[in-house]
Amino acid sequence: MNGAVISLVDAGVTFQAGQIWERRSVDAVKAVSFVIRGGETLGLVGESGSGKTTIGRICLGAVRPTRGAVHFEDQPFPRQRGALPGRLAVVLQHPEWALNPRLRCGVSVAEPLRVIGEGADAARQRVADMLERVGLEPRFARRYPHELSGGQRQRMAIARALITNPRFVVFDEAVSALDVSVQTQVLNLVKELQQREGFAALFISHDLAATRYVSHRIAVLYAGEIMELAPVERFYERPSHPYSRALRVSIAEWERETFELGGDIEAIGVGGCPLSQRCPWAIERCHAERPVLRELADGVVACHRAEECAQA
Repeated sequence: MNGAVISLVDAGVTFQAGQIWERRSVDAVKAVSFVIRGGETLGLVGESGSGKTTIGRICLGAVRPTRGAVHFEDQPFPRQRGALPGRLAVVLQHPEWALNPRLRCGVSVAEPLRVIGEGADAARQRVADMLERVGLEPRFARRYPHELSGGQRQRMAIARALITNPRFVVFDEAVSALDVSVQTQVLNLVKELQQREGFAALFISHDLAATRYVSHRIAVLYAGEIMELAPVERFYERPSHPYSRALRVSIAEWERETFELGGDIEAIGVGGCPLSQRCPWAIERCHAERPVLRELADGVVACHRAEECAQA
């Protein structure tokens, strides 16, 4: 791996929610820390509402952390949005959000080049080259988004994201709207382009199988906190947190009786472990004492019973 591209240091975000006469503070992200290096993909998994997209937006500078810090290539993240033109990119769940339906695809793909001051002739050549890299013929630049299939539109969105050779890319549910066969093609494309270009990536997904395929490490998020972070091989072979095991139920049915979560998804433990109200492994200590992230094997985990869980 290369040097650090994105670093979060105890980053937290508090939003104001509710009606104006009954405002309350909501901690969407709480003291999250990790490093993503050049050529590495960190997979970020967790249930809906766990804070995954907020973390992606922090890494892109679209949301400023209320606490902690964000670094880009070992330097404090610029406070002005747009201060790193062409260095950051995002691929979203719906490629239509990146492609203007009224414009030919080539114009949309070239837009980031215009932002960084690329000339029109050079931009046309870059677009043609980029389309070939993502497996599309240059003639597709003359088509409108509605004339492409879902997989072709996502390839076009990826071409748009990578046209400026960014150092960091967020893939936010980038394949969840695609058919399984098309998902595989797009995931292979992401891996191939990363090996060639060397960018760092954050891959946000509900799909553990897709995340496993493209990621080098996995971070598990619950209620805005990292529960476990481990290399992908160990995570899928033997995760150490009950929540990680619960997420795996969809791909390891035999674990259902032991690790399936109970209770309401909004039942967040206060004072102890945030998962304590739902965790089948919770003991008295889990309700009373908040676990801290600690090293275990070659990762980190926030669980009082991590060693037992890993052996179960």
